[in-house]
Amino acid sequence: MPSTPHSGNTNSRRDPRSRGPRPPAAREEFRERVLDMRRVTRVVAGGKRFRFRCTLVIGDEKGRVGIGVAKGLDVQQAVAKAKSDAKKNVITVNLKDGRTIAHETLAKYSAAKVLLKPASKGHGLRAGGSVRFVLAFAGVKDATAKILGRTPNKLTNAMATIRALEKLKV
Repeated sequence: MPSTPHSGNTNSRRDPRSRGPRPPAAREEFRERVLDMRRVTRVVAGGKRFRFRCTLVIGDEKGRVGIGVAKGLDVQQAVAKAKSDAKKNVITVNLKDGRTIAHETLAKYSAAKVLLKPASKGHGLRAGGSVRFVLAFAGVKDATAKILGRTPNKLTNAMATIRALEKLKV
């Protein structure tokens, strides 16, 4: 007698078409923000091949922050891959009083230079561009930041901010 999937076999799996309750969705531990989305091109013999490059920052606003960069055939794929990359590159920042950085720091990444300075309670986060998002996602509430030079590149500014945060000593 041939065996069917529902013939009482005890080691058979649950039927994937069944309408049983789904497991609860896991709550995300990180907030995320897309800093930059670009369409990049590769020229091949038959013409041009387009892909998307995503620069994404994630953080839990409690001292952990990361940046991911990835390419994909469509925007959704690029964002998912960048998020995965960012989770691999998470750093921990030690905050003074849970609000600001411990001391002034300067860091460089490629052509970008970023200066970070601590501030007193209630001062707020005075920073612009991608530096602001990186600091906010790291949990910094009071600080001043300055991008030195002319670097409109969001990726290098964000990476310089990460380098500056890595240089902090408690």
